[in-house]
Order: sequence, then structure tokens, then C-alpha cells
Amino acid sequence: MPTPVVTLKLRRFRRRFGIAAPRVVVRSHLPWSWLATAAGLLLLLVIAAVWAVMQHNESGALGRELDNQRQIIQEQREELHLLRSTAGTEKNAAHMERAAQQQLLARIRGLEQENASLKEDILLFERLIPVVGEEAALRIENFRLTPEGKGRYRYRLLLAFQPSKQAPDFRGRLQLAVVFALAGKEQQLLLPEGRGEAADFHIEMKHFLRREGVIELPSEAQLRSIEARILLGDTLKAKRMAQL
Repeated sequence: MPTPVVTLKLRRFRRRFGIAAPRVVVRSHLPWSWLATAAGLLLLLVIAAVWAVMQHNESGALGRELDNQRQIIQEQREELHLLRSTAGTEKNAAHMERAAQQQLLARIRGLEQENASLKEDILLFERLIPVVGEEAALRIENFRLTPEGKGRYRYRLLLAFQPSKQAPDFRGRLQLAVVFALAGKEQQLLLPEGRGEAADFHIEMKHFLRREGVIELPSEAQLRSIEARILLGDTLKAKRMAQL
């Protein structure tokens, strides 16, 4: 017969490991570092998806602009062909007026120049397709100067801007440095000269910008050179000499 001490130990053993023993719940524990890593990866995937959508939208806008420029070139070619045909017919006509002929030929030359400029624009648009990871860059793609009379010149400027995530657009100002000779002395003129003209030289763009205007010098002045400068505040971002 078991002793009281043995009986007490048996009761305790049954309570701990028998049917009446308390239930034990086993739960798995994940470290916080694993949860933080998973959350960080999910956030990076969301950011990458948003960035891809933004790049796709910018590429689509540039593609539409490229198609538009190609359509303009086709229309210019048709008009140029028609004008050339008309010019050839009128040249053979005995009653053709010289003034009308000169205007027609001038129009043809203007269309040829504009056609060449549009072709340069298409090459520019193809280079402007955004590339992920590149830094923002500003370039003066084309800068031409055309004389219109004594002391009067028309300039045409084409700017290209490669945006980045940190700099989606560009806001700056244009400055023209004109060097000319007058009465045997070389002089320099900076445009704009005053605050009243500063608004016309303000630049705001996302991808590309065309800008043209007129420069007027004294009729006796001889133009030496002209340089276009793009400034951000007082910092020079790009410059280019004009093709005279």
C-alpha cells in the first residue's frame, strides 16, 4: 500500500500531465526586423510602379508631339512642291511681274529653311525620350540669326531639357550678348536691357521650347557675334553662339 507521500506525488503528477492538466498554447514569433524588411520591399515596389507609369505618360506625350511634327513636315513638303510648280510656270510666262516672282521665291526659301528646322526638331524629340536614372540637363540645340534689314535681325532659338525626378521642369531666363562695331569701336549689348523687357526673356519649360525675337541695332552698326545664355538665377546653365 502506497504511503501518503507517494500518493501526494502521484496526484501532483496527474494534475500536471494528466487529463486535468492545464492547456499550453504554442505561438510562433516573427522578429520585427523581418516585418520591417517586408514592409520596405512592398513600399519600394509601389514607388517603382508609380515611377514607371509617370515615365510611360511622358514618353506618350513626346511620341504624340513627334507625330505632329512629322505631319507638319509632310504638309510643308506638299506646299513646297506646289509653290515650285507655280514658280516654274510663272517664270515661263511673259507677263509675270518681277515683284510677285521675288515674293514667291522668298516663300520657297523660307519653307526650305523651316523644313530643315523641323527635321532638326524631330531628331531632338527622338533624343528627348526620358531615360530613367539620368540627371536633368539643359541644351541649346539650335540658334540661328536672319538679317531683315539695316540693323534689324531675327533670332530663332530651340532649347531642350532632359528632366529628372528631382527637377521635372526648368525655370530660368534668357540673355543675349551682342557684339557689334560702330564708328570703328567694338561694343557689347546685353539683352534684356531693362526690367520692362525681362518678362519676354523668362523661360519655363518641361521638355523643349522655341523662342524667337528681333534685335535692333543702329543702321550703321556691323554685327560681329551674338551669344545666347541660359541662366538659372545667376548661374550659367548653357550657352551657344548664333549661326550668322
